[in-house]
Amino acid sequence: MKAPSSYRIGFVSTRLAGTDGVSLEARKWVQVLEQYGHTCFYLAGELEYPPERSYLVPEAHFKHEDIQTINEALFGQIHRTPTITDHVQHLKDYLKRHLYNFVRSFGLDMLIAENAISLPMNVPLGLAIAEYIAETAISTIGHHHDFYWERKRYLRSAAVDYLRAAFPPALPSITHVVINSYAASQLAERVSVTSTLIPNVMDFDTPPPEPDEYAADIREELGLEAEEYFILQPTRIVPRKRIERAIELVRRLDLPAALVISHSSGDEGTEYENYLREYAALMQVKVIFAYDRVNHNRGLTPDGRKIYSLADVYTAADLVTYPSLIEGFGNAFLETIYYKRPIVMSRYEIFLLDIEPKGFRVIAFDEFIGEDTVAAARRALTDKAFVEEMVSHNFELGKRYYSFHILESRLPAVIHECLGTCEKL
Repeated sequence: MKAPSSYRIGFVSTRLAGTDGVSLEARKWVQVLEQYGHTCFYLAGELEYPPERSYLVPEAHFKHEDIQTINEALFGQIHRTPTITDHVQHLKDYLKRHLYNFVRSFGLDMLIAENAISLPMNVPLGLAIAEYIAETAISTIGHHHDFYWERKRYLRSAAVDYLRAAFPPALPSITHVVINSYAASQLAERVSVTSTLIPNVMDFDTPPPEPDEYAADIREELGLEAEEYFILQPTRIVPRKRIERAIELVRRLDLPAALVISHSSGDEGTEYENYLREYAALMQVKVIFAYDRVNHNRGLTPDGRKIYSLADVYTAADLVTYPSLIEGFGNAFLETIYYKRPIVMSRYEIFLLDIEPKGFRVIAFDEFIGEDTVAAARRALTDKAFVEEMVSHNFELGKRYYSFHILESRLPAVIHECLGTCEKL
């Protein structure tokens, strides 16, 4: 067996780039794994990692034309055609060959599947990963952020056999990791496998960066007026985020304010974004869709304008809104705590179960925004002492429960368990 500091680990996903929660958490895992001396490599349909460690397969992306065609034929339907079945099988075999080549080319010891065998955004990829693991018994960690049974769009399906086979597969060389306790119980009940709980984390031992010259013009560049409050909605534009609640809140604040949405629609189309634009116009709320100006890291747009980092937009924000109906964990919540910003949020299920009992101070609501929520949000914008006490308290709790030390303590044990399981086969 190799020394614990010498493993070559391959990350596999549909996308490992940008500001989505899976890509952000994968970066944190990479940081910790490389801190322990491991070397990481990456296969996905979109990548933001060094080319010498990357293996780009466009068909692995959920936005690839062939994958979108398959998704339209598999979900929202109850029967599929032989043509679609053949298409799925062809792409599965194609992607599996790339997996073989990926592992062989980089001499990998194990794989980490980032949401690729839990959420069926790319069914052929999930099937390919499952078959590859079954054929090779390679040590694999399934890092599961979301499951298909948590998403309404996957409930009516012509892919039940695929979902049972690969989302996730119950194979002896897979060690399953989930990000909340409810997911662990559902995985055990539905698939009869045990899992390890590793929540999302932030590096609370390293204080957030102070504002600098680069981001000094962020408000002006994004289109805010000098007197307007910067209300940040740091999520993708998908219906379960309930961004219309944030628009309603801004309308009821009775203060000059603009809602800045930092992420794009992602994999669920633009229909909801169009609805939000119409709703904002109806409510007479200024909404800034800033996803072309925000990314994980700073940079430039094709026409030379600044791209700001997530850190830049959080640091500039006066208040964060997070009215989600469903979250696997809640990256935006954790980021808000780390960047010491007040937050107005819904008490979604995982927050109720895993996070709220720890004592975080937030401006919370359940099904709708009442006047007490509006009043508390208004106070968070105008009462600095109130905000300072709230965010300092939350930061200390974040440091205690969701810092990198949680990941640093649990991930090595999972690596050991995963490789040990494989050794016994």
